[in-house]
Amino acid sequence: MNILVVRNDKLGDFITALPTFYVLKKYNPNNKIIALVAPLTATLAKECSFIDEVIVDVDSTLELSHLLKMYDIDASITLFSNTHVAFAQFLARIPIRIAPATKIVQYLYTKKVKQRRSRVEMAEFEYNLQLAKVLFSDIALKIPSPLLEYDNSVYKAFCEKEGITKKVCAFHVGFGGSSDANWSEDEYVELINVAKKMKDIEIVLTFGPDESELMQRMQSKLKWVKTYQSHDGLVEFAKLISHFDLFVSTSTGTFHLASLVGTPTLTFFGDSLFASSRRWRGVGDINIQRNIMIPQEASKRKELFDELKENFNTSYNR
Repeated sequence: MNILVVRNDKLGDFITALPTFYVLKKYNPNNKIIALVAPLTATLAKECSFIDEVIVDVDSTLELSHLLKMYDIDASITLFSNTHVAFAQFLARIPIRIAPATKIVQYLYTKKVKQRRSRVEMAEFEYNLQLAKVLFSDIALKIPSPLLEYDNSVYKAFCEKEGITKKVCAFHVGFGGSSDANWSEDEYVELINVAKKMKDIEIVLTFGPDESELMQRMQSKLKWVKTYQSHDGLVEFAKLISHFDLFVSTSTGTFHLASLVGTPTLTFFGDSLFASSRRWRGVGDINIQRNIMIPQEASKRKELFDELKENFNTSYNR
């Protein structure tokens, strides 16, 4: 059976879809699993042994429909729908088209599923997994952790280049996507200086390819710190952070990437149901995720930050 799975939005959203790809392939290894993804996540999709083909989304709906026809797709599961992908699948005449019943274009699908994700009764990746059951009612939804594994060659080369002989605690200060809570740059400086006092770890700041100005500002405030800017793509970054001892960040795509590859995480979430860890926790082992919600009220925010600084050693040594 040729099965298309659609998740063509941001990095974190795509990673929450990967468990669905995995269980569909595990259910029947003869299934051909085809991913429709955004250009940003295509290289990561190609790394996954449980994805057989990768289609990179294009702007033209007609062009996309022609691409889909080439794969002779039997069924599709659209984890996040929009008019573009709904029409493209309709025009490609995919026989079984499954999607959440959340938008007007739901009527272009053959099976609409009411999930009410706004209630946050489970994590985003668990909602995605539920859609696989619409296609195969007896499918097992258990996933391994980590879902993606790498050897330590990239990490080892980085450590040799930077003269690192201790375990690495990484801070990723920037953020994007749907994250709506983070500490300020100066607050991160305070927290990093607290972490620096721990003798058995090395601090590394990581930055995305478009965060050069942020990196320069942080380097000017922390002249001693080691940095890594991701210029070699998502896969190389995933290989590197997969052997970090702790990854500290807000709830953004890099957090989801760290959880995917089995890295322990300390993550900051917005103080709302929509932005909470209840909805956006990582796909990895929950036992190595420490998730903290940042209050909106200034006094409570300061109280939490002071507590975090005082107990950072506890956060690190799980």
